[in-house]
Amino acid sequence: MTRIDASFAATSTARDVVEGIDLSGRTAIVTGGASGIGVETARALAYAGADVTLAVRDVDAGRRVAQEITGARPGASVRVASLDLADIDSVDRFVDTWTGILHLLINNAGVMMTPELRTPRGWELQFATNHLGHFALAHGLHGALAAAGEARIVSVSSSGHGASDIVYEDLFFDRRPYDAGQAYGQSKTANALFAVEATRRWAGDGITANAVMPGGIWTNLQRHWTPDVLAATRKHVAAAGLFTKTPEQGAATSVFAATSPSLKAIGGRYLEDCREAEVVPAIIDGLHGVLPYAIDPANARRLWDVSHDLLHTPGPTP
Repeated sequence: MTRIDASFAATSTARDVVEGIDLSGRTAIVTGGASGIGVETARALAYAGADVTLAVRDVDAGRRVAQEITGARPGASVRVASLDLADIDSVDRFVDTWTGILHLLINNAGVMMTPELRTPRGWELQFATNHLGHFALAHGLHGALAAAGEARIVSVSSSGHGASDIVYEDLFFDRRPYDAGQAYGQSKTANALFAVEATRRWAGDGITANAVMPGGIWTNLQRHWTPDVLAATRKHVAAAGLFTKTPEQGAATSVFAATSPSLKAIGGRYLEDCREAEVVPAIIDGLHGVLPYAIDPANARRLWDVSHDLLHTPGPTP
């Protein structure tokens, strides 16, 4: 199996990656496209000519981003649609209103290190939002993706997957003390595993999926951190000399996975800095590498089946 590499680096931006690529006639959905790297992902895809839909919780924020992109790039096509990934009914409504084929699905939205919160179905919020919502969205849009003939899904994971494998015996922290970091890690492992199994199941339909690690970036994603934790983390990063990315740089690997010719018909990979990550026994510097359990085919199959069963189990009666 050929390892994916590229001439880009950690400092490359999404615009660098998409330069010279023509996405005219292609449709794209970017979840969480109203903030952070989602904005820069959408901007780069629109710059290259794609018809981009920002699927967002905050529609007003999405409209501001759409206006900013189209104002700077006359002729760009950017629309906004409401989507709350923690609410499966919202996912279903989004799917029901989607028309036409879909070439690119960028599963970018996410929450990180939240307090212990649950959805109306009783699911822990981070796993529900980061994984189950996107899992349901991809399933609902499968027909539109298959109709494209060659479609790509980008699953935004994180080096945070190193905090936890999937704990099948207690997915939602019903029996163990809630740990925000472990909950986030589990959801990011799920994002990586989704790419493995989606490719195995759907490659025959012309659909491939890859997981990406954006890099260390300061965005609104850290909004649930306490001020003390945020300050201590910034101090550690600075003292260790670790490289942090801008949102434009953070979006580069997502855009690479979505558009690079080197990934044509290739899926199930975990990418960082626009190249395939090294499989490691422990995350290097807290940022680099992928742990074996996050790309394990048997683990991916098991998670897929568990996720499918969860989505098809009736929720509590109001």
